[in-house]
Amino acid sequence: MIVGYQEWRDLVFLHWRVPASLLRPRVHPRLSLDEHGGSAWISMTPFTLRGGRLRGLPPLPDFHELNFRTYVTHPAHGPGIWFFSLDAASAAAVAAARLSVRLPYFLARMDRAEGWYRSERAFPAARFEVRFEIGAGLGTAAAGSVEEFLAERYAFYSRAAGPLLWRGPVRHPSWILHRAQVGEMSESLSRAAGLPPLGHPDLCQWSPGVAVEFEHFRPV
Repeated sequence: MIVGYQEWRDLVFLHWRVPASLLRPRVHPRLSLDEHGGSAWISMTPFTLRGGRLRGLPPLPDFHELNFRTYVTHPAHGPGIWFFSLDAASAAAVAAARLSVRLPYFLARMDRAEGWYRSERAFPAARFEVRFEIGAGLGTAAAGSVEEFLAERYAFYSRAAGPLLWRGPVRHPSWILHRAQVGEMSESLSRAAGLPPLGHPDLCQWSPGVAVEFEHFRPV
């Protein structure tokens, strides 16, 4: 059953190759790190969330969000996303997410303009800023490509209640991707998550966004 709706708009995918051994202690033990091209990957994805609402309730005001994540798979339930942190410029959204699906949301001051995103949170302290240029359209990701591996994920996992592992399925159309080039970038999200500084991304894409439907969040 569909329980919630959102639109994720003007999203930048920033991706880094990392050794799987670096991430293993930071991911639930029942999940395996998903690898592509012989390495694990982590990503930061700033975007604007529009029209977020639970079924039968009015929408929340639009706000900006920044996700820091890696890619995992479950032996019975398949691939998904594991979040290190989710920063959002909405106190209501942060409170609702922490109380319901117990994802690691944090309140942050976030701003954006054309080709630019910035986020800053007080605790745990972390900053993020990127300037980028949108390039040629790529369309939807080719089957088996690294772009498909990184973008086309339809579930997230969370340690929502003590040691239990939970899964939240999502539905949305395939991402329409464009090339993107990062001009300047600085971040301390990696340090806040116990990881080394990441430097310049290995891959970057931009998308105008998708409309998303959320299913019930369940233990697995």
